[in-house]
Amino acid sequence: MATPPAALAFSTDNCTIGRAMAVLGERWTFVVVREVANGIRRFDDMRRHTGMPRQVLTDRLALLVEHDILRRVAYREEGQRERHEYRFTDKGFELVPVMLAVAEWGDRYYADDDGPPVEFAHRGCGAPVEVFVRCAEGHEPAGPRDVVSRPGPGIKPFGA
Repeated sequence: MATPPAALAFSTDNCTIGRAMAVLGERWTFVVVREVANGIRRFDDMRRHTGMPRQVLTDRLALLVEHDILRRVAYREEGQRERHEYRFTDKGFELVPVMLAVAEWGDRYYADDDGPPVEFAHRGCGAPVEVFVRCAEGHEPAGPRDVVSRPGPGIKPFGA
C-alpha cells in the first residue's frame, strides 16, 4: 500500500494559495492586473482594450482597490470632470512576477503559431525577462519535481 502524501494530515482552511485565488482567481481580475502592468490605467481605456463589460470592470477594480493591490489616483483633463486612474500599490507591483510566470507558461502552451503577442524585456538592457525559482540558499532546482512542500509556521492539523 502506498504511503499517503504528508499534506493530507494538514488543514487547508488557512491556505494562502486559496486566499490569494479568492481575490485573483476570476479571469477578468488578472486581465485588469495585466492592463495596469502594461500602462493602461484608465477605466475607459481598459474597457475599450479588453471588451470587458462595464459592471464587471467596475467590480474588479473595486476588488483590487479593496485588497490594496491598486490605488485610485484622481486626474482631470481640461474641461472635463475629475476622474480616476488605477495604479499599483507596492502589493500590486509584487504581482508582476506572477503575471510574468503566467505569461511565460501561456506563451509556451497557448501562443498562436506566430508566437506570443507581447514580450517582456528588462528596461535597462532590453534583454528578455525570464522567471525562475531558486531556494533561499541560492540553488536553482532542476525542475518542478525538485520542489517539495513541508509544514510551515502557520500549519494546523487536519480537522483542528
